[in-house]
Amino acid sequence: MERDPIFTMICFLIVVFSHLELSEEVDVLGVEGSISDGETLVSSLETFQLGFFSPGKSRNRYLGIWFKTCPGTVVWVANRNNPIADGQGVLTVSDSGNLVLLNQTKSVVWSSNMSGTAQNPVAQLLDTGNLVLKDNKSTAGSYLWQSFDYPSDTLLPGMKVGWNLKTGEERYLTSWKSADDPSPGNFTFRLDKNGLPQLVIDTESMKTYRTGPWNGFGFEAIPAYLNFLFKHNVVSNENEIFFSYEVANKEITTRLLLNHTGYLQRLIFTHDSKNWEFLYSAPFDKCGIYGFCGANSMCSSRRADACKCLKGFISKLQESKNCVRESSLDCQKGDGFTKLVGVKVPDLLKFQLNESLNLKQCEAECLKNCSCTAYVNMNVSEGRTSCVMWFGDLFDISEVSDMYRNEVVFIRLSASGLGMHHLYCSSF
Repeated sequence: MERDPIFTMICFLIVVFSHLELSEEVDVLGVEGSISDGETLVSSLETFQLGFFSPGKSRNRYLGIWFKTCPGTVVWVANRNNPIADGQGVLTVSDSGNLVLLNQTKSVVWSSNMSGTAQNPVAQLLDTGNLVLKDNKSTAGSYLWQSFDYPSDTLLPGMKVGWNLKTGEERYLTSWKSADDPSPGNFTFRLDKNGLPQLVIDTESMKTYRTGPWNGFGFEAIPAYLNFLFKHNVVSNENEIFFSYEVANKEITTRLLLNHTGYLQRLIFTHDSKNWEFLYSAPFDKCGIYGFCGANSMCSSRRADACKCLKGFISKLQESKNCVRESSLDCQKGDGFTKLVGVKVPDLLKFQLNESLNLKQCEAECLKNCSCTAYVNMNVSEGRTSCVMWFGDLFDISEVSDMYRNEVVFIRLSASGLGMHHLYCSSF
C-alpha cells in the first residue's frame, strides 16, 4: 500500500527532532534527572564522558570524568575520599542547585557543597572536560560551581594551577594514592608564588622538583620547543595568579598528569594508534631531582660525576655534597663575580626582587650589600626585566641545554677567589 507523502514527512520530522532534542540534552542534567551507575553524561561533541568507574583492580565505584575515546583515562574524580562499595550510586541535582552523589542508602557520599541557591539549576559537561553547575537562564560562561576549580591529578587545557588572591583559595594537582586508588596521594603539583612564580612538585611540604622561575616566555626546566605545541601562560594581577596552557592545534588531545609516583608527565593522544605517548616526564633525570647536588654546587647530566662545586667553593666533607667557600667574602678588599652560563637559577629561598634595576644596576646593588651572594637579570615579561639577588647558600642549580629557557647567573667571589685579574670567568 502506498503511504501518504505528508504522513511520511511528519514521521521523518518526528525522528529528526527527537534526535536533535536528545543531542541537545545529552550533556545536561537537571533537577528532575539523575545518573545511575551504568549511565553516563556525554559532552556535546562527545569529547568527554561522566559516569561511574572502578580503577585498576579495585571494586570500589567512583564518579569521574574521562576521555570518551579512551575510557581508561580518568581526568577528574568526585568522591576521591569516599568510594561507593557497590554499583548503586546515583548523581542528582538538588533543589538548591548542588550536585549530590548518593549511595544505596541515599546517604550523601559527595556534594558540590555550593552555598546559596539557584533558581533553575542544571549541570552540564563541557567539551573542555569541565563539569559545571549553572542557572539555566544565566548568561553563558557564568557558573555557580565548576570541577575545574577542584582538580584531581590531571591538568587539561584551560585549567588553572594557582591562587585566588581575594579568597586565598589555591588550585593544585594531587596525585592518586596508587593506580588502583584515586584518593589523594603523597605528591602535589602547584604554583609557588614566592617572588617569581615557578611550578613545583612537593611531598609532605618538601620540594622534589621545580621548573625554575617563569621568565616571561617559559619555565627554565620545560623544553622551549614545546611552545610550538602549547602556549604556556602565567597570569598575575590583583585578583589571581595562575599557570595554564592551551594547545596550538585544536586537533591535539593532551593532558598533564601528576602520577602516583610523583612524576609530572606530558602526554599526547595519537588518534591513529589510540594510545597515549609521552612528550616528557619531570624530573627528567637525577639533576631534575630537587637539591640533588646540595648547596653551592651545580648538577650536570653530561658528567659521570654529576655534582661539582661552583668555582670558588670546595666540598665541606668528603661524604657531603654541600660546598663551602674557599675564601670568605670581603667587601673592603673588593669582590667580583664569576659567570654561570646556561643554567637553571638557584631556588628563591633568601632573595630580593627589584623590577626597576637593569643588569649594571643589579650588579652594583649586589656589591653594595655584603650579604649578597649572586644576582641575575631575568626577563619577567615582554620588554621587562627584574633584578634578582640571592643571600646565603645557593641551592638547586643545574646545567640546562639550549632547548630550555636558561639564564646567566653571576656568583659573587672574593678577590682572591677570582685570581684578582678576572672580574668574570666561566665556572666550567
